[in-house]
Amino acid sequence: MIALSVNLNKMALLRNSRDGDRPSVVDAAHQAIAQGALGITVHPRPDQRHIRPDDVYALAELLTKDYPHIEFNIEGNPFAGATPAGYPGFRHLVEVTKPHQVTLVPDSDEQLTSDHGWDLAVPQPELQTQIDAYAAMGCRVSLFMDPMVEQMAAASAIGAHRIEFYTGPYAETYWAHGPDAPQTQQCFAEFCHAAEAAAVAGLGINAGHDLDQENLPLFATLPGLQEVSIGHAIMCESLQDGFAPTINRYVEILK
Repeated sequence: MIALSVNLNKMALLRNSRDGDRPSVVDAAHQAIAQGALGITVHPRPDQRHIRPDDVYALAELLTKDYPHIEFNIEGNPFAGATPAGYPGFRHLVEVTKPHQVTLVPDSDEQLTSDHGWDLAVPQPELQTQIDAYAAMGCRVSLFMDPMVEQMAAASAIGAHRIEFYTGPYAETYWAHGPDAPQTQQCFAEFCHAAEAAAVAGLGINAGHDLDQENLPLFATLPGLQEVSIGHAIMCESLQDGFAPTINRYVEILK
C-alpha cells in the first residue's frame, strides 16, 4: 500500500484569512488519520502564509502522544533562517519536533509554491551538511527532485534516504491531454525511468504536487512508489465532497 500524507498547508491558509482557529489543523489531522492517512505533511514558510510555527509544535505533540505510528513530514528550505516576524528557522523547527521525515525543498522565500527540484549536477557541499545534520537528529531525509535519471545516484551520494518527485509537469500533461495520450505516457515514462534509477541508487520514492483523484491512479503505478503528499487537491475536492470522504477516496486509490 502506498502511504497518503495529507498536507495541511491550505487548511491553515483558510484559517489565516480570519482571526481565530477555524478550521483547526489539529482537528484536520485527527480526521485525516481516522480516514486512513498514514502521514501528515506541513511546509512552514518564513512568511507564515499558511502553517505557522505553533502549528508545527501542536501537530508534533498530537502525533507523538496520540498517533506515534503516523509519519510527521516537515517540508522546507533547509537554509531558511530565523526572521524578525517570528519564524524560528527551519532547522530549529526540526530540532524541536524531531519529525519522522524532512523533505528538503529548494524554494526561495518569494515562491508561490514549490516548482522545481534540487540541481545536483553541480557539487552541493552545503546541502550535504544539512542532510547530515537532519539524519543525525534521527530524521529520514527526502530531497525534492525532478525526474532526472542522472541525478538519482547523486542524491544518494550526498546522504538522502528518499527523493520526492516534483509531479507538477506530469499533472499538467495529464490534464491537457488525458491518460492515454502519447504526451502523457511519455511524461510518465520519464518518471518511471527516474524511479528505476532511484531504486538502483538505494533511494526510497515519494511524490507530490498537483496529484489529484483524476491523475493519481496512473501515477500510483510508478515502480517503487512509497508515499504521496497531497494537499491542494484535497482541499479543492473537499469543498464539494467533504474532507473525510475525500481522504477516504485517496486511501482507496492507493490500496
